Amino acid sequence: PWGQADYSGLPPADLIVITHTHADHLDRSMVDRLHKPDTLIVGPPAVIDTLNCAPACGRVETIGEADHQIVLGIGIQGVPMYNIVHGSAPSEPYHHRGVGSGYVLDFAGTRVYISGDSECTPEMKQLRNITIAFLAMNPPRTSSPQEVALCARAFRPGIVYPYHYRGSNPQEFADALRGSGIEVRIRQLEGELR
Repeated sequence: PWGQADYSGLPPADLIVITHTHADHLDRSMVDRLHKPDTLIVGPPAVIDTLNCAPACGRVETIGEADHQIVLGIGIQGVPMYNIVHGSAPSEPYHHRGVGSGYVLDFAGTRVYISGDSECTPEMKQLRNITIAFLAMNPPRTSSPQEVALCARAFRPGIVYPYHYRGSNPQEFADALRGSGIEVRIRQLEGELR
């Protein structure tokens, strides 16, 4: 959960999925606001270690990049989340493999992919039968609109929501997917830079 998003009017969460420890993905104050005693929090080992809150913040479950579990009737598959090209310097990626994890949630015939802050990785390109994909678009930390569109074309989700597009134009992403058969949905969130 991200503290700048508006969660007012929503009930406490049954499930909170956190991809990695960066503050714009793991906002402890929002976790505290959104959880209830039986909320299940899922994340890779680094997230669970950083939270360090069980049992105060509910139940926690470690699901890393190669793990698969069924929780609350939802299949959750970890997907590697990392940088290949983008970083602060050569050989210094913003997101190291094995630290964070993307996730595929499988429930009621729907498969939802959450990329976390991943570039287009070989593992992402191999995804299949994704109903809805949430893809990060945040150069230089993830990928450009054109790079994300090429990746979406590789695994062909039915619907894709770009997110984390600080300073990028999400319409460029939508234009790059025109004619692909992939539906692009763009939501302007409070706090997202245009």
